[in-house]
Amino acid sequence: MEITAAAVNELRKLSGAGMMDCKKALAEAGGDVAGATDVLRKKGLASLAKRSGREANEGLVESYIHSGGKIGVLVEVNSETDFVARSDDFKQFVHDVALQIAAGNPTYVKREDVPESIVLKEMEIYRAQGLEEGKPENVLDKIAQGRIEKYYQQVVLMEQEFVKNPDLTMKDYLGGLVAKLGENIGVRRFVRYELGESV
Repeated sequence: MEITAAAVNELRKLSGAGMMDCKKALAEAGGDVAGATDVLRKKGLASLAKRSGREANEGLVESYIHSGGKIGVLVEVNSETDFVARSDDFKQFVHDVALQIAAGNPTYVKREDVPESIVLKEMEIYRAQGLEEGKPENVLDKIAQGRIEKYYQQVVLMEQEFVKNPDLTMKDYLGGLVAKLGENIGVRRFVRYELGESV
């Protein structure tokens, strides 16, 4: 099957992946752009897992002020080398992370950062809600598990839908960048201020 330049360009815009990666993914998915997006996402996440053990001490601290000075964000994103930290792709990612934090208001970077006590408390609340809704006892855990996944999507930065492309989570976006740049990259920490927020 012939892969058209238009399909490759469309996939590049959607995924941010390189031209050759897009072409290979389209070939693997039989020319289907949606299928090729999934192929790229899987490869990005596999690449992310492979590189996650490597030391990342370089990077950037980005500040972002939004909404006429009403919301401010400081975020630290790390890479393995200064060379990657100075690349346009990395700088764009760091800016997008700051934008995401301003818009999505997450509390944690990744789900492993959510304290177990909070997860257990949320599960207890979701089980109680299920009971209140008249759900049978034997499905309460399943209901609670489904709702805790939604909770993660709200409070965990890497689980949130990317504001510029809701087809991707922030974890997918990061995975694509790691695959493209070939380095371990990670969001270390962030702080978000909102004017008038109660202390």
